[in-house]
Amino acid sequence: MYGFTVATINLSGRTNRWLARRHLLVGQLVDARPDIVALQEISLSIGQGVWLARQVNIRLTGDSRRPYRIVQARHSQFRRFFTAVGIMSLLPIIYHDSLTLGVNGQVAIRANIELPAGAAGSRRQSLDFVSVRLHHGAGGDQTRLEEVMDLVGWLNEKRRVPLQVIAGDFGGASNKQAVAYMRQSYRSVYAEAHGRDPLATYPTSLLQPQPVPAECLDYVFVSPAVHRVTAAAIFGDKSSVDDDKLYPSDHVGLMVGLEV
Repeated sequence: MYGFTVATINLSGRTNRWLARRHLLVGQLVDARPDIVALQEISLSIGQGVWLARQVNIRLTGDSRRPYRIVQARHSQFRRFFTAVGIMSLLPIIYHDSLTLGVNGQVAIRANIELPAGAAGSRRQSLDFVSVRLHHGAGGDQTRLEEVMDLVGWLNEKRRVPLQVIAGDFGGASNKQAVAYMRQSYRSVYAEAHGRDPLATYPTSLLQPQPVPAECLDYVFVSPAVHRVTAAAIFGDKSSVDDDKLYPSDHVGLMVGLEV
């Protein structure tokens, strides 16, 4: 068996006091050091994802190029052309690709990640890791359902990789259609560990006044081939010591341990 850790967090782009909160995010990633990180709402216009990976790397090793590698895929609609999803990984990335979901231009990025020899009972095994952000907004249940149908179909085409992890912002509470559809083929990691999904992952106190009722938007799902969930916790939930309304993002993230 091989154990590893995964995190997911929505960066909220360059808005919501990014310059003030960015080093909180770096510090909490450095402390946790997950093997793979799913990122959503990356601002390409300020090089946010690359900056984040470089800063974490410098804090860990003094070298901006390692140990994390980052890959990104931009939103396909012109008005969101400088928004992306991405993946940071300590493990080797064999290849990566992306898919535009539905008609609103949301995108999912997949990295096929090489696992160490002996993992999952074989000499060489890989894992498909996906970062995704679904459509946001009221009345979008049907849109989000169409997006996850596209996503699941894409991941299960020819040459399907049995080990799959899908992480990100699913844009709706746990009883909505998209999440229900995901549960037909995948397991919610947090729910498997705790018997239920988080009560809420959005919004943090970074947003004042609170714009919407708190709800769970962020999930990590795994395919049946993933052997065991070893841990699941909220991540990115520590505020600044000097400002109790300053958080790494307007979302909290998830940190999970898996075994294959």
